[in-house]
Parts: sequence; C-alpha cells; structure tokens
Amino acid sequence: MFRQSRREFLEQSMLTAAAAAMAGASLPAPASADEQSSSPNERLRIAVLGVHGRGKDHLGGFVGRKDCEVVAIGDPDEAVGQKAADDVEKKTGKRPEYFADLRKLLEDKSINIVTVATPNHWHSLAAIWAIQAGKDVYCEKPVSHNVSEGRRVVDAARKHNKICQAGTQSRSSVGTRRLMEFLHSGGIGDLKLARGLCYKRRESIGARGTYQVPASVNYDVWCGPAPMSPLSRRQFHYDWHWQWDYGNGDLGNQGIHQMDLARWGLGLTDIGRGVVSYGGRFGYEDAGETANTQVSIFDYGDKTLVFEVRGLVTDSLKGSKVGVIFEGTQGYAVMGDYSGGVVFDLAGNEVKKFNEGGDHYGNFVKGVRSRKVEDLNADILEGHLSSALCHLGNVSYRLGEPLSAADTQKRLESAKLKDECLETFERVKHHLADNQVDLQSTQFTFGAPLTVDGKAETFMGGMSDKANPLLTREYRKGFEVPASAKVV
Repeated sequence: MFRQSRREFLEQSMLTAAAAAMAGASLPAPASADEQSSSPNERLRIAVLGVHGRGKDHLGGFVGRKDCEVVAIGDPDEAVGQKAADDVEKKTGKRPEYFADLRKLLEDKSINIVTVATPNHWHSLAAIWAIQAGKDVYCEKPVSHNVSEGRRVVDAARKHNKICQAGTQSRSSVGTRRLMEFLHSGGIGDLKLARGLCYKRRESIGARGTYQVPASVNYDVWCGPAPMSPLSRRQFHYDWHWQWDYGNGDLGNQGIHQMDLARWGLGLTDIGRGVVSYGGRFGYEDAGETANTQVSIFDYGDKTLVFEVRGLVTDSLKGSKVGVIFEGTQGYAVMGDYSGGVVFDLAGNEVKKFNEGGDHYGNFVKGVRSRKVEDLNADILEGHLSSALCHLGNVSYRLGEPLSAADTQKRLESAKLKDECLETFERVKHHLADNQVDLQSTQFTFGAPLTVDGKAETFMGGMSDKANPLLTREYRKGFEVPASAKVV
C-alpha cells in the first residue's frame, strides 16, 4: 500500500483546504463604464484570429466594451468563422467581416488590434505578421510553439514599438498580484521551490488513421507553418493539442498558466540552467503523441521549479488538480485558480487568503492607449519566458530513452534534489497504479538532462547538438517565421 510522507500529507491537506477556500472565487471583472471612452473617434478596431476555442472568450472580452469594436474575424474554418460573425452581429447590430486567410485580414490598415487564438503552431507567426502590419497584438498562451519563435515575437514587438500582451490572465487578477507581492516580501520566508500542477483528465483521442478534413476548412491555411500532413486524428478541432506538429501537450496547453505563476512567484527572469523531464503516454494507445503523465524539473541554481502533468484519473489531490504550491521556510502558499490563493503556516493552518479578479483585456487596452509596455500586466516577454520553459521540458522529454520504473528511480536517486525527486516519483507511481498501469511491464521515457544557457536561450554541453535544433522547427514555404523583425 502506498504510504504518504508527512510532507505529502500536508500538501494534500493544504490543496484540499485551498480548493474549499477558493470556491466561488470572483471571475475577471469587465472594465467599468467610466474607464472606457465612448467617443467613436477613440474606438479601437479589433480583429480576432481563431474563434473555435479561446477566441470566443476574446470576442466576449471586447464586444461588450464601448471603446472597442470587433470588425473582423479570421478563421480557416468558414463554418466556425461565420457562426462567430453571426453571434457578434446579434449582440452589436454590426457584422464583422469574415476572412479565411489572415493575410487578407492584415491588409486592412484600419484595424488597430489583432488578437491571436489560433492553434499553438500559428501563435508566433500570426503575432509577428500582425505586428509587422502595424497592429498591436493580444496573443494567447503559449505565445509560441518553440523557444526561438517566441523570442522573435518579443523582438518584433520591441522593434516596431507595438504593444503585445500574452494571454496569461492570472497576471491581471488583483488577488494574484497581491499574493505575489506577499511572497516577494518574504511572507512565507525564504522561497526555494515551486511545484506546478496540471492534473486534468484527458481521454483517448481515438486511433491513429487517415481522416477527412472538414469541408469547411481551408487546410492549407490551417496548417500554416506546420507540415501539411494527412489528418491522423478523429476530431479535427482541439485534439491537435496532443500532436507535436501543432500542440505542446498539457505542459503548453493548461500548464503554461501554472508555469507562469510558478516562475513569477520564484522571481525567475530567464529560462534557467538546466532541465530534465520524464513520463509517458499511459493508459491507452491513440493518435496522440505528447505525454499525458509528465514531470519536468527546472534547475535555477538556488531555486527549483517542478512541474507535474497528469492526464489520467487523479489521486486524492482531486478537487485541486490545477494549481501551484510555493514552499517557503516559514510556510506554504497554494494557488488554486486564477484569482489568488491561500497562505498556510508550516503546520497547515490558514494564515491569509487572496481572492480578487481583474480585467486582462482592459489592461491590454490601457497599454494600447498609453503606448507604455510597463502598463501591461503580461507583456510578451513574460509570456515568452514562461512558454519557453514548457518547450524546454518537452525538448528533454522528446530526446528521452525508454526506462523501466526501477531504472527511472535509479536515475532520480542521483538527481540534485534527490528527496524531492523521489517523493514526486512515488506519487507518480501511485497515480499510475491507481489507473491500472502495470509498472512492471511499462516503460517511462526518461528525458535527456540538458544544460541551459538561460540568457542566450540555447543548450550547452554534450546533448546540445541534438537539443538545439528543437529550439525551432522547419517551416513550410510561405509560412516561415521571420528570422528578424523587419517590416514586410
């Protein structure tokens, strides 16, 4: 029988308490009427790219504002794009123009802002093209599909003096910002470790095969920078998250939010010194390629970030499956949602609670009007650094080798934080056993331990010849991410 350590018991108790304490947390509030200009001459003209998923939230964030008008929708799926245009027209009385190809949309010089909610493989290129076309940009998380192109978005925004906000909305929550101030002021003592959690049940996406692309989709535009390969997954939309050509697994999907918070709380301003990641796609065989169980350990010298992804049914942490635990010498802080978190002492007693929402879109509009990057709560640089950490974990994992559970444990016994690594692995094994994964016959993928030059954003050492090419990708002709930020 699996036996919990006292430390694990405290963590579970804290997460459960945090989930209860944060229940009913306030949602991000729209900007009040007196914060918005009602002058038609000051109304910002918005185009939204990608409206099947997060793009719907973008529409909701801007359609209700007096100082903004959604004038264009871009989506390679005409059925999805026209439906979104219908919805905007019903709410505003004005129908935005629909574009299947974002390149045509970007030719409209009257558009002030482009928001990017496409699949991940399009995020950076769409943002850069929009910036080069003279637009300010709100870019969904992760802001990139790989490390290099994220940095190129930052460079483009700076070169062209454009405002570019990352879609990590927790950074605009008042409760979150106050909690971070509390941590940075020593509220829980010396802070050395943050543990990000992304425990989200993910079912099989079905057998790999050759499927028909929906007739309403311009597949050439949808693929964009990625290879235009035959469709190999049953569900066209969303399940691209679990295939490497388009997505980054849950580390880069949901986990980017918690990665961003963990990095922010630890005060990390580059991508660190090293990374190692292990895990696998357990419990089923399907068209998915990314890990559904993954642990990534990021070395920052005197600080460490541990990130856990679980896609199968979770253990007793259920109820607070997505969050961040900050461990300090005088207590713990647990973030369980997007509006703050709860602080505990070392005995697990609640000390302080932070719970207040915010308006991330409103903050972006403020930055657009002021033209001051410092007014943004989630400038593109912050989005790039947090996205890059997700990519580093996946690079290590993809360069991994198959190992048994026993051999994986032996590798972890020589890790820098041996006790922390082994405790985490014990919980992973328990989790897999609870999901009927036979640990005797199952092999983990144990990723390559990689040394990182955090400032140069490259790998160093013996594996760098294999790892550095994965910092970017081969781009399809006509959809290359620019190597520089020049105007096109």
